[in-house]
Amino acid sequence: MGGRELTVYQHFFDRVLTRTDAEKVHHRAFRAIRVARPVTSRWDARLPELGAGDPRVGTRGPVDAMGITFSNVLGLAAGFDKNAIGIDALGALGFGHVEIGTVTAEPQPGNPKPRLFRLPVDKAVINRMGFNNDGAEAVARRLADRERRLERRGVPTRGARSPNSGARRSQLGGPVVGVNIGKTKVVPESDAIADYEKSATLLAPHADYLVVNVSSPNTPGLRNLQAVEKLEPLLRAVRARADQVTTARIPLLVKIAPDLDDDDVLAVADLALAVGLDGIIATNTTVSRDGLLSEPDYVAEIGAGGLSGRPLNQRSLAVLKLLAGRVGDDLTLISVGGISTVADARTRLAAGATLLQGYTGFIYEGPFWPRRIVRGLAEQ
Repeated sequence: MGGRELTVYQHFFDRVLTRTDAEKVHHRAFRAIRVARPVTSRWDARLPELGAGDPRVGTRGPVDAMGITFSNVLGLAAGFDKNAIGIDALGALGFGHVEIGTVTAEPQPGNPKPRLFRLPVDKAVINRMGFNNDGAEAVARRLADRERRLERRGVPTRGARSPNSGARRSQLGGPVVGVNIGKTKVVPESDAIADYEKSATLLAPHADYLVVNVSSPNTPGLRNLQAVEKLEPLLRAVRARADQVTTARIPLLVKIAPDLDDDDVLAVADLALAVGLDGIIATNTTVSRDGLLSEPDYVAEIGAGGLSGRPLNQRSLAVLKLLAGRVGDDLTLISVGGISTVADARTRLAAGATLLQGYTGFIYEGPFWPRRIVRGLAEQ
């Protein structure tokens, strides 16, 4: 799983995938990943045995965070598996955790198509998907069905929270499952708390951790909820509701935008500590188009949407450093945005990240990418 596979994938990406509608490619690729699971699930045997260690230094073994043992440091960010249809197939590619969603309380089709665009020269993606998903009730049923399937095989799922055991999470029910929840588009801001509470009620019982997403640029008014005076009651309400519907405490995180100014980033960090959150995910996509190499007319033609990928690297790293300087080891920091190489991953871990997530790097680098990052981090 090295240079040859990467070259083949990049050739296929450049010659075929860039000439096809990006959303259609996503659905076809995801279907292929699910079909290939019997093969990819055997790849674990070819991975080196990774030693445990400080997740900020270099060795990349199991990582204990938020009372959960993650089989490795790298996860798949929300947005790829919106409806919880391929968790274990994605885990078989090498992701230690898979964050599903964003899921909304009510099903919704998302924004009009086309709504997903590639910028190959920038190794970037622009999307304005608009939280298209099947809704919390359908996703909760799907997660419950998965749990029953695993239980019939004698595989424990959410009960496998043993921060001192060193057990590989992949042997305890597949990847760690995060559930990312957002606001239903048609719900006014005045009713946002009740909307998030409904999602938490349905989904928290099936989550290893829960994420409040208030940072997508593709739902009108959503980012207004990042203001501390609006965010605090929302987070407290979700925390309370999650506690009501679960027997074991579910870690709760908030996902923030890279477009917050530094003072607002620090304010969210202070709020997370005050509310008793377990972590922060930084960052979501950006509305900025600064520094792109792509043709300006093409970028303008695409229009609105959140930008992800390499152009986000430096701002995402800067936000991580701000958060790490503020919260230290008191919160789990999950860094996402512009990570595509082993060097990127090492830099984020050295800057204070506990865990990492990828999305656009996975799209551009292909199915061998997760294991390539994990292998690279294991090398001294």
